[in-house]
Amino acid sequence: MRKFRKYVLAAAAMALVASGAALAHDGAKECSLETLRGHYVFSVTGFNIVAGIAQPKAILEFIDLNGDGSLTVPAATHSVNGVFGVSPPDGTGLYTLDATCTGTLAFDGGPSFYIFADPHSDDYYMIQSNPNTVMQGTVVRLSR
Repeated sequence: MRKFRKYVLAAAAMALVASGAALAHDGAKECSLETLRGHYVFSVTGFNIVAGIAQPKAILEFIDLNGDGSLTVPAATHSVNGVFGVSPPDGTGLYTLDATCTGTLAFDGGPSFYIFADPHSDDYYMIQSNPNTVMQGTVVRLSR
């Protein structure tokens, strides 16, 4: 009788796990370029590696993602190794985002990033992909 009860409990637990997995999958949402449409603020910190020496870097900027793979940068500031600067407005670039919510973002004439989006959130995450850099940050949607 105890053996039978163990099997019934094991079967019930497996059914519960399977139904939870099915519900999680049913609620899954795929990403597309449109997922990242809106006005965002990007905050990032990290380092440039120059001659083997890490130099601190921080960037704060607005990014407008147009939902079609294009972007503009209305305003940006940066500090590299303690030297503060303001980038000219209206920078441009391109981004990709596939159904698995991963993609790339590249500023024209500037750095490139891998991006990871959450289809259920207004945030996404970026890590710089250029050589001799260690930089990552969060991008938060301010408006659509």
